[in-house]
Amino acid sequence: MNGRYETTLSLHIDGEWIGADGRQTHDVVDPATGDILGALPMATADDLDRALDASARGYRIWRAKTADERGAVLKAAAQLLRERADKIATIATLEQGKPFAEAKGELAYTAALVDWFAAEAKRVYGRVLQRPAGSRSIVIKEPVGPAVAFCPWNFPILNPARKIAPALAAGCSMIVKPPEEAPGSAIEVVRCFMDAGLPNGVLGMVFGVPDTVSRHLIASPIIRKISFTGSVPVGKHLMKLAADGMKRTTMELGGHSPVLIFDDCDFEKTVPMLAAAKFRNAGQVCVSPTRFYVQEGIYDRFAKAFVSHVDTINLGSGLDATTGMGPLANPRRPDAIEAMVHEATAVGARLATGGERSGGGGYFYRPTVLLDVPLEARIMNEEPFGPVAMMRPFKSLDDAVEQANRLPFGLAAYCFTENGRRQLLLGDAIESGMIGINTVGMSAVDAPFGGVKDSGHGSEDGPEGLDAFLVTKTIHQL
Repeated sequence: MNGRYETTLSLHIDGEWIGADGRQTHDVVDPATGDILGALPMATADDLDRALDASARGYRIWRAKTADERGAVLKAAAQLLRERADKIATIATLEQGKPFAEAKGELAYTAALVDWFAAEAKRVYGRVLQRPAGSRSIVIKEPVGPAVAFCPWNFPILNPARKIAPALAAGCSMIVKPPEEAPGSAIEVVRCFMDAGLPNGVLGMVFGVPDTVSRHLIASPIIRKISFTGSVPVGKHLMKLAADGMKRTTMELGGHSPVLIFDDCDFEKTVPMLAAAKFRNAGQVCVSPTRFYVQEGIYDRFAKAFVSHVDTINLGSGLDATTGMGPLANPRRPDAIEAMVHEATAVGARLATGGERSGGGGYFYRPTVLLDVPLEARIMNEEPFGPVAMMRPFKSLDDAVEQANRLPFGLAAYCFTENGRRQLLLGDAIESGMIGINTVGMSAVDAPFGGVKDSGHGSEDGPEGLDAFLVTKTIHQL
């Protein structure tokens, strides 16, 4: 780690790295200082058309490759990610704000995921149906076609790779639009894939005004698949655009994760585990533990212990090894968090710690805990996406489940209890795409990652992540 922003901000179209010449630019800012890191070129309409044409040509080349050939490129890309880990993680820390150790962990997971899809490319299976002698019916899987992916800024290394790797493993081409706030990480990820031997046109990368870019790309008949990670309103908007062309979508949208903590939990493990998970990446995590429902017998004890852990978190630059939580990613986030916290206290929530900005030129907001938060508080109904934990007591299992399922979201949920029977009941009763029981780990390269209800549909990672880029064909032959 050298603390330098070592990347060239560019578009990538048809194998060419394209700079800002003749294009509008967007300032990339260090959220810890407010300093400008560089000027990012914004794609023109001609750039987008060129990327689409290249993707159509790249698809024909790439789908003709064998699974072994595709897997070899992915495996080489994973190795390059590991070799360039310090450089890429430093870029992510500078442009997104997370501590360097978290960025290194994100990169390690990303490399493991790309490696996994390199092997999974060989496991695209069909089946032969029983038919009379002299005839056949077979079911095969084929790549869906050129795809487009839209990525948020909270995991700037993982989010692009999480979409690129399964698309390439399936035989698709892809145009990826990473976030303008944190583009350098994605640029270096794409560079790893290209340096690994990916043919020109198979993987493009563009930046621009999100609504303009998404409308242009999704409207093209070349694109057959859309993958989006982001907010519920934007996800619903993109689904409407996709509907006009009957295009397949994977939507990993927002959540508001409930945490059910029962009085028989392993208290000494549960408290520090949840405190660390809640304020990872400053709470800017779609599966961040958010709504804490604590059984009334241990409510006061848990709240006191949790606040004690939160008060030990060092706030500062992600490049400082002593930092436990960095800044929020952009100037909009402290404003949003501040407004929600003020509204919650105005309707009766008790502020246990935090609740204010931290000084300096960056976008810092102190780790915050609110107690006895009324259900009508906005922060209990809208995802805060920031460093705030809200707590309420509950009496019974039924009460806890009712609160967990109260909102229209269903991405992640967490339960802490040592009672095996209760664990089974909770696993069945909670409406969520992912449930952690006595764990905060929600991601595994071989397990599906995705939500239900307003939190989206489809899955990333695991075999399901590969299947999202495949279509089914049945062939009847006499």
